[in-house]
Amino acid sequence: MRSRAAAKPVEQSYTGLSAAELPAALAHLHASLSVGAGVRITLRLRKRVPPTNRSDAIDLLEAAGFTGVEVQARSRAAEIRLHARRARSLPDWIRPRLRLLICGLNPSLYSADVGIPFARPGNRFWGAARRAGLKLADRDPFDALMHGIGFTDCAKRATRRAQELRRQEYVVGLARIEKQIRRYRPATTCFVGLDGWRRVRDRHAMPGWISGGLAGQPAYLMPSTSGLNARVGLAALAAHLRRAARGPGA
Repeated sequence: MRSRAAAKPVEQSYTGLSAAELPAALAHLHASLSVGAGVRITLRLRKRVPPTNRSDAIDLLEAAGFTGVEVQARSRAAEIRLHARRARSLPDWIRPRLRLLICGLNPSLYSADVGIPFARPGNRFWGAARRAGLKLADRDPFDALMHGIGFTDCAKRATRRAQELRRQEYVVGLARIEKQIRRYRPATTCFVGLDGWRRVRDRHAMPGWISGGLAGQPAYLMPSTSGLNARVGLAALAAHLRRAARGPGA
């Protein structure tokens, strides 16, 4: 784990950014910080788009991988200042009109510390994505976002193994993902790993398109890309990602 940053919080103002630009900007900030580093962030309150109030602003920072979020003050009528710390977690790499939102089960400790989803060398996600023709730079979520592919997790808490997660963490996490889908409207959400969906929605679910989708958008379920899931080969994982990226009508 990277060492804790100096006690003085990092100051950042995002009042000039549009709502669509905020998640990526906060993900960049998260990636630049050591676990536990403090930040003071100023956001603009906006009409009809997030963040519109205190609750939306707190949700935005928690989705961006920050913890202990507190509203410090309103610097002026249309702005809000918040204090938080970089969590041992991952941010959501998300923006409107994504063609594919990848949803992992939860961050590994390794991924949370380096700030990259599916970062462990034994994880086959990035290799499967390239084999599927997604043409992504290796272990670069910012490049993926530029190509219309985002990332989130069913649960934000980092663990050594996904089996350590409690069912209630998946319940809360899937509700959060539904909210993100309604807000950003990705063309398809692809769940990488069966466990979260099976424990909360359908314990008999199999890989493939999820009947009815999620939050009004298509959703796909595929096996985990973890090296521990050796029974599913790289070619099969790539085929699932290719199918999800093409959409349900392809």
